[in-house]
Amino acid sequence: MIRLSACLAALVLASCASPGASTAPTTPVAQAEDPYLWLEEVEGERALAWVEQQNARSLPVLENDARYQGLLNAALEVAQSRDRLATGQVRGGYLFNFWQDPDHVRGIWRRTRLADYAANRPRWETVLDIDALARTENANWVYQGADCDPSGTRCMISLSNGGLDASTDREFDLTTRRFVDGGFVVPEAKSNLGWLDRDTLLVATNWGEGSLTESGYPFVLKAWRRGTPLSSATEIMRGEASDVSISVSTFEDESGDHIAIAVEGETFFETVYSLISAEGPVRITLPRKSTIHEFFNDRLIVTLEEAWTIGGQTYPSGSLLALPLSHATLAAPRIEVVFTPNARQSIEDVEATRDAILVAGFDNVRGRLQRFTFSGGQWRGEQIALPPTGVVSLAGASTSESQAFATFEDFLTPPTLYALNGTRAASVRSLPAQFDASPYVTEQFEATSADGTRVPYFVVRRRDTPMNGQNPTLLYAYGGFQLSQTPSYNAYIGRLWLDQGGTYVLANIRGGGEFGPDWHAAGLLTNRQRIYDDFFAVERDLVERRITSPRRLGISGRSNGGLLMGVMLNQHPEMVNAAIIGSPLLDMLRYDQLLAGASWVGEYGSPSVPEQRAFLEQITAYQNLRPGENFPTVFIYTSTKDDRVHPGHARKYGARLEELGVPFLYYENTDGGHSANANLREAARRRTLEYMYLTQRLID
Repeated sequence: MIRLSACLAALVLASCASPGASTAPTTPVAQAEDPYLWLEEVEGERALAWVEQQNARSLPVLENDARYQGLLNAALEVAQSRDRLATGQVRGGYLFNFWQDPDHVRGIWRRTRLADYAANRPRWETVLDIDALARTENANWVYQGADCDPSGTRCMISLSNGGLDASTDREFDLTTRRFVDGGFVVPEAKSNLGWLDRDTLLVATNWGEGSLTESGYPFVLKAWRRGTPLSSATEIMRGEASDVSISVSTFEDESGDHIAIAVEGETFFETVYSLISAEGPVRITLPRKSTIHEFFNDRLIVTLEEAWTIGGQTYPSGSLLALPLSHATLAAPRIEVVFTPNARQSIEDVEATRDAILVAGFDNVRGRLQRFTFSGGQWRGEQIALPPTGVVSLAGASTSESQAFATFEDFLTPPTLYALNGTRAASVRSLPAQFDASPYVTEQFEATSADGTRVPYFVVRRRDTPMNGQNPTLLYAYGGFQLSQTPSYNAYIGRLWLDQGGTYVLANIRGGGEFGPDWHAAGLLTNRQRIYDDFFAVERDLVERRITSPRRLGISGRSNGGLLMGVMLNQHPEMVNAAIIGSPLLDMLRYDQLLAGASWVGEYGSPSVPEQRAFLEQITAYQNLRPGENFPTVFIYTSTKDDRVHPGHARKYGARLEELGVPFLYYENTDGGHSANANLREAARRRTLEYMYLTQRLID
């Protein structure tokens, strides 16, 4: 698939806003010079001293709790469990999988024959041991992925220093299981690579001064021939410094035909595609808001993120289309409709096998898997029967194979792997439960937002939970970038929260993709208050249903969800007694100047555009921070090595709270990248800190 690529006091119910009330944005604050810019120096001595001081102050509050070690032990059991489904990439008769466990903390890249995998008798061969490589090279390597050439024997391996988005890319031989002497090596950068053929690599990388966009990504694409220095690579095309990035994606269809497509991301959501041919790049006729997923039956398989009118015909937003490759660069291409979702459906993933297109999606946030074939000039679709209560994910498919794999899970059901043959789904392996789900039940409700929109949310609770408003409840949401929040199995939630007496809530607010591109578009730019109104509506609905109360309600979000937390704390601090703010965006007047921030202007708007800046001044969590008596003690976490969302957001927010004398907890992991997880042990530790905090705030 091609896509740019990344909230104290208990209040009585009567004090909450009425269901139909609109939420007024925060009054914009007068601008003054930021006194905490020094905290944006990621590795600055003064900044790191502040981080060390905050960690030393905050961690004992959580880690010295008598219950902490028990929670940590449970989290480690989850993180290091070997009972996980080994899914991955199908290629050349093998399934390739990246695996981490207590013996392989950094992980191993391995493979097994497809037939053995489908029979649940995998015989794994280690292809590359990242722990051993890191020891040998005395490096802090984190595996970031592999991209293999059309023959399937040479792969570019991406290795990151400590979890950064930037990686070093090195050519690896699957036959010898060694890095290729004198092979392709692209130095550390936020690069994007693709194979034109066995001896030609398409490279978008940091070519030196003036070659990166304002977002820090490359905008020049070159072809690099084997045996020549990288500096001699020939330019194929270039974008603009104002673009988000330029990248390349490659595809093989079921006949083995190989194509390469240049992807010029003009904004995060607007893309120009060009087919790379011997004559150079030729633009593909598609709207700027669209995604090319696959190359199948000599056709590009595409979803639309906006309605498209061409040749007198309008194709709705969210549609799945096929464009014959021979027509794709024509001004008026032939277009075939594969599937058009309704207003409460979405398409989440599209993958091709030798015989069909597989489409995973949602129907009212319940998983659905469809299979589409092309015959006699017509597309025909059938549904593959899988349980309807959770999420269905594609877990391995290739145009070289008829067989594919999918998984099913829900909040209380561990993942099951299915082998797909035609429309038949045969269970291969079901994971054992990591917590006892029998006391719990999942329900789906809807809250009514300020503009009347119905906003669904899930509640996972004990069956015997009394509806007395006293249930410790964690509400999680994201609300951005068309990323859907799914009813998935999470043993951390089960072991560290449900089993401690907590209730878990997942909100499907606007900004996500649960109901397709329009659900996302409804909250873009200056319409973003709708997202916050949706979240407030869910908070209020939980209280009105007496599932919980502000004294027992905690909220959590990370990245864009961290911004959501900051906004909700400013707009409705009275609704919660705990808030986890993870790897957040919080300074929305400088976000576009920090690391990859400029790439998100299509989501949030630009502080340089007066109308958009006026709205950003209303929602920016950092500048509008004015804690009152209802402001809870929050828990903020980030990572020093997050080179996507700048750790300065979290640091400055904490410093401002400190200046105001407001209690808060802060944890900055020095490794881990944007996920804030350097390895399995750190993943367990971070989650333990979160749930220890929630226990102290909501259960005690």
